[in-house]
Order: sequence, then structure tokens, then C-alpha cells
Amino acid sequence: MAQRSLFTRALWFVAIGWWATPAVVNVAWFLNATVIGLPLGIKLINLVPTVLTLKEPRSLSVPGDGRGQRSLLVRGLYFVFVGWWLSLLWANVAAFLAVTIVGLPVAYWMFNRLPYVTSLYRFDG
Repeated sequence: MAQRSLFTRALWFVAIGWWATPAVVNVAWFLNATVIGLPLGIKLINLVPTVLTLKEPRSLSVPGDGRGQRSLLVRGLYFVFVGWWLSLLWANVAAFLAVTIVGLPVAYWMFNRLPYVTSLYRFDG
């Protein structure tokens, strides 16, 4: 996919990203609260930066050879006891910050870390 210009990404944010992102975040959280919707909810979480500013989607493959990635069991337990509720709080704070000029850089940083907050998933780069 071709890299989008800063102007295009800014226009997207002003027209769509600022209001669509909280909707996607909350739909993803609702899906994550169900066993059946969990895979789609995780995919939506990974697309939040794209919805916000048209950032290129991340690869959903295991980074590198998986070293440094916590085991699926640890990540699953973290999600069940902490990740599901912390990610809801984290994402909604980020969504609130995204609608303020001053908070936008922090919101962008927070949205990029949402997969880690949700399930301890680490990305390369």
C-alpha cells in the first residue's frame, strides 16, 4: 500500500478519524468481552491507529522469531484478569485526548500501544 501524505492523513483525522476511533475502540472492546467476537475485536484493536490517522496497518504476524514475546498462556491470563478492562480505560482516555490538539501526540502514542495493554502483544518497530 502506498504511503499517504501528511495532508491526506490530517484531512482524514479531521473529517472521520476523531469520531470513528472511539466507536471502533468500543466495538472492539465489546467484541473482546465475548469468546466468539474476540478474534475480530483483537483485529479491530490493531487497526485503531489506521482508523485514527490512516497509519499503515501493522503486520499481525509474530514479530521476528517471537523472542521477547510472552507465552500465549501468560498473555491469555493477563487479558482475562487485566487486559480487557484496562484496554477499555486506556483506549477511551486516548480517544478523549485525540480530540484535543495538545493531547493528540499522547493519544497517538497510546493507540499504538493498545495491543500491548490489551494482551501484552509486542510489535517490531
